[in-house]
Amino acid sequence: MNFGGKVALVTGGSRGIGAATVKAIVAAGGCAVVHYGANKAAALDLAAEVGADKCHLVQADLAEIGAAHGLWQEAMAWKGKVDVLINNAGVFLAEDRSGSDEAWAQVWARTLQINLISTADLCRAAVNHWLSAGVGGAIVNVASRAAFRGDDQDHWSYAASKGAMVSLTKTLARAYSGKGIYSYGIAPGFVLTDMALSAFEQEEGLAERLLKDVPYGAFAPASEIANAICFFASGLATHATGQTLDINGASYVR
Repeated sequence: MNFGGKVALVTGGSRGIGAATVKAIVAAGGCAVVHYGANKAAALDLAAEVGADKCHLVQADLAEIGAAHGLWQEAMAWKGKVDVLINNAGVFLAEDRSGSDEAWAQVWARTLQINLISTADLCRAAVNHWLSAGVGGAIVNVASRAAFRGDDQDHWSYAASKGAMVSLTKTLARAYSGKGIYSYGIAPGFVLTDMALSAFEQEEGLAERLLKDVPYGAFAPASEIANAICFFASGLATHATGQTLDINGASYVR
């Protein structure tokens, strides 16, 4: 894969799948705009690792309406272009079906705003820019196996948001592939990230219980998800536009 001369915007880029993706893009000759929400320290550590000249850090709270627009503007201002958009930022919030209406609504609103609406806003900005500039581009949306198999009883909004991301990806592919704008999805299962390790430390036996649902017998490393993202984003499989790739250790096989 070759990202020489290309600039990628990676949301949720300071940790986990996002950070692994940034590292892969830079290793392949590209540059990355690294979006982060609150963890500035992690973003600075990543910049130190890949080289400050190879990445540009931008903070934005994607739970805020309109934040995606400001993020896109800052990303464009760095190098004057964005060739690849990778929508990786997301939240996994539990809602209580039997709780208060207010709490229920808050979880749904935050989940949809971050996971779906900010993704759509960034896709809109990217498509509008590429069309007006007369150039192509690539979008990779990081969904989840929950988009296809659903999730547990406490995560209705998460599964719904990820299912909608897959539909958005298909729509973009059908509408704009003829203009050289290609859209792809990635649907990971359980991924071994810092957040996952922290959860395993806090809840004894959690990792073992989750692995019972994974025939492969291990969680996916973030680097494998990043490799798949970069494969699609690199332009090596343009005729796969509209497709979503499952990476879940055979825990859900379509």
